Amino acid sequence: MEGVAWVLHKYVMHGFLWWVHKDHHITHDKKFEKNDFFALVFAIPSWLFMMFGIMAGCDYRLYIGIGITLYGVCYVLVHEGLIHGRIKIFANTKNANLLALRNGHLAHHQHDKNADYKKENDKCYGMLWVPLHFFIEAKKAANK
Repeated sequence: MEGVAWVLHKYVMHGFLWWVHKDHHITHDKKFEKNDFFALVFAIPSWLFMMFGIMAGCDYRLYIGIGITLYGVCYVLVHEGLIHGRIKIFANTKNANLLALRNGHLAHHQHDKNADYKKENDKCYGMLWVPLHFFIEAKKAANK
């Protein structure tokens, strides 16, 4: 799922659906973003895969649907909780691996506050896969 999410994030959310995702890159004090609509978008195929998979005697589609759902749970916990702090579950973590994920994704947002922000300058589109150097830096910081 991470590979699919990376491609969708880079080419769909930062592409033709930028108008939906854009508010995720703008500082605001709203409780919800237009970007939250994507949760609903991904819930529909998850539900359909599970439903048709069960109707076919628990075939592979059920497990694809479960995989999409589990990735959605990770998204809520990691992206909304750990990375952006919309859920305070990991607010004080010292875990180097979790901090590497946070730092990797925050690198994706490093240009957000610039007056000349351009989505083309963004990098690191993953949530659970971030470049190795973020893990190395986090491990070094944890060992100090």
